[in-house]
Amino acid sequence: MAESPVTKRKREEKEGEDGAADSHEAPSFPLREVSVRRVLRESAREKAIFLHGQVKNASGDGTDAVVILEKMPFQEENVAELLQKYTKLQLQMSNDIYSTYHLLLPPELNEIKTTVVYPATEKHLQKYLRQEVYLIHETGEDYKNITLPFIQSQSFSIQWVYNILEKKAEADRIIYENPDPANGFVLVPDFKWNQKQLDDLYLIAICHCRGIKSLRDLTAEHLPLLRNILKEGTEAIVKRFGMAGPQLRIYLHYQPSYYHLHVHFTALSYDAPGCSVERAHLLSDVIENLELNPKYYQQRTLTFALRADEPLLKKFQEADRV
Repeated sequence: MAESPVTKRKREEKEGEDGAADSHEAPSFPLREVSVRRVLRESAREKAIFLHGQVKNASGDGTDAVVILEKMPFQEENVAELLQKYTKLQLQMSNDIYSTYHLLLPPELNEIKTTVVYPATEKHLQKYLRQEVYLIHETGEDYKNITLPFIQSQSFSIQWVYNILEKKAEADRIIYENPDPANGFVLVPDFKWNQKQLDDLYLIAICHCRGIKSLRDLTAEHLPLLRNILKEGTEAIVKRFGMAGPQLRIYLHYQPSYYHLHVHFTALSYDAPGCSVERAHLLSDVIENLELNPKYYQQRTLTFALRADEPLLKKFQEADRV
């Protein structure tokens, strides 16, 4: 009898844990030594808080860090244990049939995902700082005259992307690979997903072909690559995690967070960051648009949001395009 996707996933996680015990562990971040300078942002919806911290070094100087603390989703297999073993409730409010309680859990059932950027630059701090946002309507000419020169003038490092593609880093996290240099890609879990439940499934397909910065660079010649990502990426997720294709949201960001073409795969039921209408473009729509017009994304006006502190917004303001 074939094992179920859930049983298979548990077995693979256990094997991964056993293998990890034999490998060299990365240096641990000195969380105890962090002094909190300020709260950059907090999100009740995401149940996360973004902190600007500093770690003192031997000379007494502080090195900046961004620390993100995020409550983890419930795991279905732990719910029964939670209800049966930890039943002490602290009443907060009661009204007719409705009551609210506090239930304090032990650490093993109260995991907090901690993401660290260290050392952090001013750009990192600004990235996570709450800002006012503005909607930009970028024409094809705007891209040529404003956005593209801005991108070319900046030093956006994507070496970490090349490390994944060359298997210098995260090779053990690759779920699927099509090695074709022009039309291939690797599929890896996004760091926002812990792979312990499917409700917030999130994977990224990163293309092997270099030089495709974003949606704006796509033409009909890239259709084989995009079709491969759509078809093979979906099949790999169905095979590995048991989630059907119609339950997936598959899309590109514009503007992207880094300028190397990548595609997002998330559970359709998950309200993932960046899946809003002003930023996400469904891959199936992108493919159809390019089939209708090979230069669709060079000609079309694209809408996206920019935060008040972003230098690209200043460029649009200087050109009187906001």
